Amino acid sequence: MAYSICSQAANLVHASCDTSVRRSSFQKSSLSFQGKAWVPVLSLNGSPKTLSSKAGYTTCMSVQQAKRSKVAVSPLELEDAREPPLNLYKPKDSYTATIVSVERLVGPKAPGETCHIVIDHGGNVPYWEGQSYGVIPPGENPKKPGAPQNVRLYSIASTRYGDFFDGKTASLCVRRAVYYDPDTGNEDPSKNGICSNFLCNSKPGDKVQITGPSGKVMLLPEEDPDATHIMIATGTGIAPFRGYLRRMFMESIPSFKFGGLAWLFLGVANSDSLLYDEEFNNYVKEYPENFRYDLALSREQKNKLGGKLYVQDKIEEYSDEVFKLLDEGAHIYFCGLRGMMPGIQDTLKRVAEQRGENWEEKLSKLKKNKQWHVEVY
Repeated sequence: MAYSICSQAANLVHASCDTSVRRSSFQKSSLSFQGKAWVPVLSLNGSPKTLSSKAGYTTCMSVQQAKRSKVAVSPLELEDAREPPLNLYKPKDSYTATIVSVERLVGPKAPGETCHIVIDHGGNVPYWEGQSYGVIPPGENPKKPGAPQNVRLYSIASTRYGDFFDGKTASLCVRRAVYYDPDTGNEDPSKNGICSNFLCNSKPGDKVQITGPSGKVMLLPEEDPDATHIMIATGTGIAPFRGYLRRMFMESIPSFKFGGLAWLFLGVANSDSLLYDEEFNNYVKEYPENFRYDLALSREQKNKLGGKLYVQDKIEEYSDEVFKLLDEGAHIYFCGLRGMMPGIQDTLKRVAEQRGENWEEKLSKLKKNKQWHVEVY
């Protein structure tokens, strides 16, 4: 089954693409997603790129552009739950979703390939910004003959309304994992990432088994719509923050009007590796008082000592502002490869000591106040 997404840019702000999948029925007393109960209570209070054809199928360029007029979303019942949906589908009872589009996000000089993948869940696997889906790639588990593959978790890169603003899709930001033999320099497909290559090779209409949603650590606190949110990402760790920012600046949500500060630090290898850059720069233009965007391009920029510029160097550059905002109650988020955290922690500790502060005590206070959010993999 192939998908053809045909929505004119002029109508995109008020209409979403129809992927011909049945909407879930919402009831006032409870929401039921294929027999999975999820009880709602009180709420928490662009034009597409050109369609392109690859390998005989249509790819929807789904990275929408920010608009002066915010985008209407539906169904607004997705705002009615007090608690996030958790583990509606488990590995032994996964949900069969459908690939809508696969889009290469990076330029030719980027090391590796990263794709934006839109998955149609038909409204049956709802989620909140900051949660993850599990993906079960096809095939047999090599370590357990006869058993299915293990679940791989991916942070969701869209809001609960998805890229088409209708509550039926979720987007993933996936880097293709490949292995090169250090002796020959040749790629060894037998050691390549099974799930990431399955997703990046997918075509519209392909089926994918998903589980979840899961995770509460990276949920976007919305009790204070004027709060400050400092986001630190490396590579595909940008995923949850794209969802946050679309909710803050792109979508029209009656119960959530963001008036605070969102500050994004993104670290990647080079300019060709930037993810959703045009989208973020539009927010800078449209909401200069509410959004800041700082980059660390390790292969193109130098730090103050002449070495490669990493995201922790940008944090140190603005450390006085960052620490002041944290003292005033800002939330700080980290998402990316596990290896990002030691360098960041060392930098924050050094800055704290230079300020005459005890970093361990400060970190303990941030965690106690629920201002510290980390998701690494």
